[in-house]
Amino acid sequence: MDASRARVIMLADLDYFYAQVEERKNPSLIGKPVVVCVYSGRTEDSGVVATANYAARKYGVKSGIPITLAKKRLLGIEAVFIAMNHDFYKEVSDRVMVILRDNADNFEQVGIDEAYLDVSQRTDFSGAEKLAMKIKDDVKKKESLTISIGVGTNKVLAKIASDMKKPDGLTIVRPGESKEFLAPLPVDKLLGVGVKTVERMESLGIKTIGDLASYDQGKLAEVFGKNLATYFHCASNGIYEEVVQERGERESISRIATLREDTRDLKAILEKTDKLCEEVNARVQQSGLTYRSVGIVVVTKSLGIRMRTKSLSGPTNDVMLMKKVVKELLQKYLEESSIEVRRIGVHVSNFTKKEKEQSQLTSFL
Repeated sequence: MDASRARVIMLADLDYFYAQVEERKNPSLIGKPVVVCVYSGRTEDSGVVATANYAARKYGVKSGIPITLAKKRLLGIEAVFIAMNHDFYKEVSDRVMVILRDNADNFEQVGIDEAYLDVSQRTDFSGAEKLAMKIKDDVKKKESLTISIGVGTNKVLAKIASDMKKPDGLTIVRPGESKEFLAPLPVDKLLGVGVKTVERMESLGIKTIGDLASYDQGKLAEVFGKNLATYFHCASNGIYEEVVQERGERESISRIATLREDTRDLKAILEKTDKLCEEVNARVQQSGLTYRSVGIVVVTKSLGIRMRTKSLSGPTNDVMLMKKVVKELLQKYLEESSIEVRRIGVHVSNFTKKEKEQSQLTSFL
């Protein structure tokens, strides 16, 4: 591939974001294990880890594990546990995203702490390192945060590269280097390859991305289906054409809460969802909107996540209709699953704007 014509795609990822923001706010935390938690409120230590800094990760503390387990692994260590403050983190994130957007030709935020930048019009690979260092310096100077950047000819390469030298890393995969870069990496480094997919691939003798790249595509299709097999084959060979594009506002409003106890009792769950519906609907009306989709998010006793959504026949902001649909979705979930519910959420989407100016709709789930 001609380097002068290749796309230059970056993935910018704020390092251990929540914990890093807490370190910035309170410098005395630097060097100590810092664990940012989502507390359920049932007991003092009930809940899960949202993120941890690298000092805590050395002890096996990572996102998604119970707070009680994190405390056991840090027993006897001068660790700090902090309740997650999403609104505060969102404010910081918004400012960083302005910096990133200003340095991109096309921009796509994919999380509170990461975004893709297509910079192909302002530089080629000969200038990619200089631009990436400028972005890193801007974020450090303006927000006192470190950010890791991966650069490649597509999103897949940029994402994998961004994880290579954390924290405060920079990895560039130039045109012609993708196969050599990808081949030795574990297959689960590839986007879309989760635990179950890894197990199936290992049963086929596929352990590295290089193994996947050379595996017969027809045989992959027999196991994973044509579309997924095509993606696996192309991505493992460094080929991925999806463009970087602005997603716009996250057009959803949602609320989630922890139940008093894990349960499958519909009445107990509805007591909580009715209140959530009222909160969501009030936000919808304040924003001058109507919606066409209603959904639920179920966090199970085992911390699994289940989502169900129903499209409505027309736009509405009728809270009673929302409650009715939520009840139907819950009944269907409970009929199909025997796992008790731990947390429950309600969300609406597919909005119709009633006013020309629309405020930011992002809500934390």
